[in-house]
Amino acid sequence: MMNDERLLVAIPAYRCADQVGRVLNQMVPKITDFVAEVLVLDNHSPDNTLERAIEGAKNNPHIQITVVRNKENYNLGGTHKVAFQYCLDKGYGGVIILHGDDQGAIEDFFPVLTSKKYLEYDCVLGARFKKGSKITGYSKFRIFGNLIFNWIYSLVVFKSVSDMGSGLNLYKTSIIQAGFYKFMPDDLTFNNCMLLATYAHNMKVHFEPISWREEDQVSNASLFNQSKKLVRYLLLYVFNKKTFFDDKFRNIKRDSYLCEVIFSNRDSK
Repeated sequence: MMNDERLLVAIPAYRCADQVGRVLNQMVPKITDFVAEVLVLDNHSPDNTLERAIEGAKNNPHIQITVVRNKENYNLGGTHKVAFQYCLDKGYGGVIILHGDDQGAIEDFFPVLTSKKYLEYDCVLGARFKKGSKITGYSKFRIFGNLIFNWIYSLVVFKSVSDMGSGLNLYKTSIIQAGFYKFMPDDLTFNNCMLLATYAHNMKVHFEPISWREEDQVSNASLFNQSKKLVRYLLLYVFNKKTFFDDKFRNIKRDSYLCEVIFSNRDSK
């Protein structure tokens, strides 16, 4: 495989001490054949997520794992930005975002990796509600709400939207280099806004069915607040698509999103 096709797996981690080790254990050889490095990004978790991530890195010496801590609590969207910049700095071909709470399974992307189908798109987005997906532990209310928003988003962008934002996504370097992600919200609605920005910039999107489960995870989302923001983004897209080309979504305008390397299982040898 060419070096520019090697990928970074970035694992945003906040309050997932019980799950982050299991996520790192997903890095089995058939996946790591496509991966140059795994990056765990602790967002100042109040529990021992950082320590469990280091332990998980030591338990998986077959793949390079780097554990970093954000300089500030950047929230989920800001943590994406740290990962994107790291990907660019290292010269990788793209980044797979896999949430550290072990709801998603990176193995679901194995078909698009082995077929190299991901190379045809700017991003491959995990779709929890597409034919072929599997959901465990999700309430019928949340499934219904997601399906409604997916339908509305599809009408607005004139594309079939299978998921507005799951915790398993692949972004090629092409979409990161475009730079518009820097203007997206730093909060939990980053993926939702990023999706609309992706369409506004005429990027190529593919939705891949994935499995998804809720068992011992702790949700940090407020469904009501998120729903209000989703409606706002839709209205902005309909009436002023140019909004997605400038910096109107961030509450705090940061010049950079920095992290500190805490541990590397390569340096420890």
